[in-house]
Amino acid sequence: MNYEKEIEVLGKYDVVVAGAGPAGICAAVAAARQGKKVALIERYGALGGNLTVGCVGPILGKVAKGTMYDEIRDLLGVQDREHGGNKVQDMEDTKSVLLDFVMKEKIDVYMQTPVVDVLHDDNKIKGIVTSWKTGLGILQGEEYIDATGDGDIAYFSGVPYEMGRPGDKRLQPVTVMYIIQNVDESKAITCVGEEDEVKIGGERFLEFTARCCKEGILPENCYCVRLYRTTYEGERLVNTTQVNYVDPLDRKQIMEADQELRHQMNIITDFLRKYVPGYEHCTIKTGASTLGIRESRRFSGKYVMNISDLREARRFPDVVVHKAQFVVDIHNPVGGGQANGIAEYVDAYDIPWRSLVPQKMENLILAGRCISGTHEAMASYRVMAIAMAIGEAAGIGAALAIDHNVTPENLDVKYIQKALMDKGAVLFDEK
Repeated sequence: MNYEKEIEVLGKYDVVVAGAGPAGICAAVAAARQGKKVALIERYGALGGNLTVGCVGPILGKVAKGTMYDEIRDLLGVQDREHGGNKVQDMEDTKSVLLDFVMKEKIDVYMQTPVVDVLHDDNKIKGIVTSWKTGLGILQGEEYIDATGDGDIAYFSGVPYEMGRPGDKRLQPVTVMYIIQNVDESKAITCVGEEDEVKIGGERFLEFTARCCKEGILPENCYCVRLYRTTYEGERLVNTTQVNYVDPLDRKQIMEADQELRHQMNIITDFLRKYVPGYEHCTIKTGASTLGIRESRRFSGKYVMNISDLREARRFPDVVVHKAQFVVDIHNPVGGGQANGIAEYVDAYDIPWRSLVPQKMENLILAGRCISGTHEAMASYRVMAIAMAIGEAAGIGAALAIDHNVTPENLDVKYIQKALMDKGAVLFDEK
């Protein structure tokens, strides 16, 4: 069936950013602060992506000082931690804080506006096709930043990509995060991972939950029951649900996974009420509005980040994110727990500009987990603190490419580095 219709141009901008999660927000604000007219497209009805709509907390990962991550962390009042020992930020308050943060820069925000196609020639994007209640619309820019997570702009532009781990191409499992209330703080435990030694009845909590999973009391592969404190007494964020063998780009698989995950929420909450002291009267307060997708498309760039870069704490001359740090957190694609038994700890590493610059499209920059990297490398840099720093570099790079009338690939990275350092970002080791 052929479909032809005149499509309205909604606006013309210097920089168009798709995806208003942690990476996209920072990209849009960074470009706007460079004096550019910016559009920010978001498919949900709130900003923040997994940070808000996905109920993901706390903000994991670390980067060197002076990036926009520090600014957002201070606005939200959360600690700077590589791992998740701090309290989870308030999701609803975060939506408001992030919206104010963006609107302060006079950015045009298009909510509930997914990317549905891209207009392009062989090597240049001409416009982004979006959808709204009144029909389709086009947003045009000189530079485009793909911060959609799944890399929607890059995909519709024909940029080569890979998915999953080498060999069987299996992806990390999907999750739904949720918050419970009516927890008795005088008795209730908190458990955020394997490093916790909390016990119930003399047995390590995570050993107890693993046994309950094996006995069929908990759903399959849901043996690591993580319970994070929130900003409110009597609440916990639950990070436990899991469904394997899901292609996040397949609408039928996503629907079936969502149904199963919502079912798991009830089973896990019943388990907590029955077996865990302090949780006898807990109820579900809210759940994520979207599935937690840990990985999908990874696009081919001018440099592919790999596990050796992380293990060797590699430094790059074209560094734009310095001292990124998080474990290689590969949730088992074919079972529970970690793919390799335990998460691999790595020293702080750099992310180069070349990994943000995709092949083929000369006016496109990648930001967030869809940048150029391997399955293993992405399992570390996919977390939000690192995504924010990547997004900020992408936004500055897009603006400077316009200023210097060059493609992002041909932009001298020293201009990006200077702009970051001028605002206080640390990019190089002290000599």
